[in-house]
Amino acid sequence: MAPHTPHVVIAGGGIAGLTAALALHAVGFPRISVVEAARAPRPAGAGLNLMPGAVRELDALDLLPALEAGAALRTRELRYYHRSGGLISREPRGLGAGYRWPQLSVHRAHLQRVLGDAVRERLGPAAVLTGVRVTGVDVRPCGQPLLRLEHRDRGGRRGRASLEPDVLIGADGIRSAVRAALNPGEGRPPWNGMLVWRGVSPMPARTAPPFMLIAGDDRRKAVVYPMSRPADGRVLVNWALAGPAATVPDPDDLGDWSRAVGVETFLHHYEGWEFDGVRVTDVLRAAETAHAYPMVDRDPLDRWSHGRTTLIGDAAHAMYPIGSNGASQSIVDARALAHALAAHRDPAEALRAYEADRRPVTTALQEANRRQGPEVVIDLAHRRAPHGFTDVHQVIPAEELADIARRYATTGAFDPATVNQGSPYGPPYLPSRAVVGPAGVA
Repeated sequence: MAPHTPHVVIAGGGIAGLTAALALHAVGFPRISVVEAARAPRPAGAGLNLMPGAVRELDALDLLPALEAGAALRTRELRYYHRSGGLISREPRGLGAGYRWPQLSVHRAHLQRVLGDAVRERLGPAAVLTGVRVTGVDVRPCGQPLLRLEHRDRGGRRGRASLEPDVLIGADGIRSAVRAALNPGEGRPPWNGMLVWRGVSPMPARTAPPFMLIAGDDRRKAVVYPMSRPADGRVLVNWALAGPAATVPDPDDLGDWSRAVGVETFLHHYEGWEFDGVRVTDVLRAAETAHAYPMVDRDPLDRWSHGRTTLIGDAAHAMYPIGSNGASQSIVDARALAHALAAHRDPAEALRAYEADRRPVTTALQEANRRQGPEVVIDLAHRRAPHGFTDVHQVIPAEELADIARRYATTGAFDPATVNQGSPYGPPYLPSRAVVGPAGVA
């Protein structure tokens, strides 16, 4: 049977899916289709932080100039505080911490726009099919996926279709239909009893915090940081708050960022929270909208890949929003997967190599985030000095603080020494990459 050009289908047009499309195109795959359930992009949440290791991979795809030309802001300092106002630690970030690449604070919509524009420019406007939902996946004995789809036209009429791509990538988020098909009976994402409230506040540049802060106690947390350069004297400030839920959320809300709420419903919990001149309630009152989200993740899987189908991003390893790792790890996944597919003639072998590279790292991060990750310093400070302190080193020795940060970075392979070695996901590749017959025959 004559070789043919492999067709790769990516389920999900978010950060993971679009980055995967660009990464695959960059290593020479010309037939890539992204199917997205939404008819128009609706970036969930608000802002996010991209760690230097993820920025390194975006730079390798020639996306960093577009990101920084728009609304992305380099994160230069992170401070941890106890809710009493006591400073626990302050850390340089990005270039200031010795990385070759910056850490970026960016609005999720801006990142998705940069990725989407690049996909349309490099792969063509037909590469992304919107309004197409995955309804089922079967993996044939030969490993080839059979993908069942439902699509809806602009008049609301539904149609059904099926595809038999050479490779299927599930990049469809925490409530992934591809993951559910591969793991029937897994159920809804587990909830830890906490709610997260998120939003964006346009603020006068003179009152916006010049650093990223994470503050709280053993029950509540606040994350606040700027994510744009001043424009017309104003700055966009991202914020995320976490606290125990008063009521059990609707099961349909688990994994859904779209539920809008009024700021007044939770603002009172953060009265009096002030950190080096940054009043959390001032930031909240400046918000245009707010959304609530039950804090959920996914239990680590024993395997991501079945034949020529695999998972990336939240579909593979959704984790608590701690340590700026959700989007960052999705971007690294995408590059790692493209590299593996380019370096192996057999797609199933490529997916096994990708999984062997990425699953141990992300599983360790999922587990670390369930233990509060680097934010555990706040819990430690509160446990040892619940009413506050004047010298944090009498509460947590400097060596212990440094060790917590170092261990977390090493767990995720985003410590400066590892990141600065450069991307492991570049050429050389095999001269004949992932070329198979339609039934999986080389």
